[in-house]
Amino acid sequence: MLKNIPPILSPELLKVLCEMGHSDRLVISDGNFPAASMGKNAIVIRCDGHGVPELLDAILTVFPLDTYVEKPVNLMEVMPGDPVETPIWDTYKEIIAKHDPRGADAVGQIERFRFYEEAKQVYCIIATGEKALYANIMLQKGVV
Repeated sequence: MLKNIPPILSPELLKVLCEMGHSDRLVISDGNFPAASMGKNAIVIRCDGHGVPELLDAILTVFPLDTYVEKPVNLMEVMPGDPVETPIWDTYKEIIAKHDPRGADAVGQIERFRFYEEAKQVYCIIATGEKALYANIMLQKGVV
């Protein structure tokens, strides 16, 4: 056991977060995200049984967001015409505001298929059991 490390962060996940360098990105994906196929060139870590908000909060405890880009956090944009509501995004913005002074201003959106293309280039995909739709979030690592 370690002090001051959220227990939801497994040794494997902590190792990967530590290995990542400045500008490396990770995706915390919802349960519908094709993590295995998108992550063929990435490290895929399964966190089934956990939701994105609890993992996001824990990760941001140890993971600095990039201050050299305007939007170090990106969400998968809702497809035009899709009537899905995304209240989980408000939760994300509250969590981000706890850990980064830019708060919601650090958050952008990426069109769905562009998000998939960018996800193929990330260092790590964390696959969760999150049931909310459009709950995928991409983080870009900064420096300490």
